[in-house]
Order: sequence, then structure tokens, then C-alpha cells
Amino acid sequence: MKLTSTELGAHKIMNGFIKAEKIAARWNVSARQVQALCKEGLVDGAIKFGNSWAIPEDAEKPTRTGKLKPGSKPKVKDD
Repeated sequence: MKLTSTELGAHKIMNGFIKAEKIAARWNVSARQVQALCKEGLVDGAIKFGNSWAIPEDAEKPTRTGKLKPGSKPKVKDD
């Protein structure tokens, strides 16, 4: 199979990176959660590549800070 120059360029860029679905299985979370972490800038080295995220193969799972999203209100238990 012969690659076009665009496909060859994409292959070179993607070398050393994996998709969200693959890292999600490794981190035991959903692919959507990985995408959200990437979008929030919490995954070091993650690159938006078209509609997908390219994540370094050696990326570590980020930890949440426990902060609320802007505009969110904490849930309060009624006594």
C-alpha cells in the first residue's frame, strides 16, 4: 500500500501518539473523559488532530483538582 504525501505526513506526526480510545482503556476511563481532559489542557503533549486527539504514548493520567466548573454550584445535602 502506497501512502499519499498527506497520509505520510499524518503518519509521521502520529508516530509516538495514540488515540483517545486506546489511552481510555489504559486509564480505565471513557474515551469521552479523555477527550474532556485533553480539551481542558490537563493531558501534557495532547494535540488536536482533525476531530481526534493525538496523545503521547507515555502520557500519564492527570488527576482532577476537585474544583467546580465555572458557573457550577456545589450540591448541598438537606438535613
